[in-house]
Amino acid sequence: MMIRESELPGIGRKFEIITSNEEKIVIIIHDDGRREMYYYDESNHEESVSSTTLNDSEARNIAAILGGMIYKPQTLETIEMAFDGLVIEWYKVEPKAPAIRKNIGELEIRNKYNVTVIAILKKNMKKILNPGPESLIEEGDTLVLSGERKELKNLISELLSNER
Repeated sequence: MMIRESELPGIGRKFEIITSNEEKIVIIIHDDGRREMYYYDESNHEESVSSTTLNDSEARNIAAILGGMIYKPQTLETIEMAFDGLVIEWYKVEPKAPAIRKNIGELEIRNKYNVTVIAILKKNMKKILNPGPESLIEEGDTLVLSGERKELKNLISELLSNER
């Protein structure tokens, strides 16, 4: 996907988006909060075939829907992003997992598995961003992990799940 951003003096910002399917969408964000979206003919990126105008609230609601904040497709439930072999994955620590009541340093997650714990979401919804080696892992914690697919899979099967 290619995104080109430009300023529209006195109006706001313009984002021209060419998708991986070679479709063109233009979004104009007005300084007053309005958003205009234009969809272009696939064969002619100069001719808009449809458009809509949203107020700020509508735009934010649609962004939440598209961003998966309301419903996340099942195939994307654990994978947030795949980027040239790098995967960011959310995983909920299962009951009786070997990592429970141990800290990140003790488990040597980075050294043994080449995986980084980006964040921990505790059961009480407390967020620990960029947790240090002293951060304790507990049952039901959701870990945001970054690494190669195979390394993440090893970490999950050996430390975070109860399947043996």
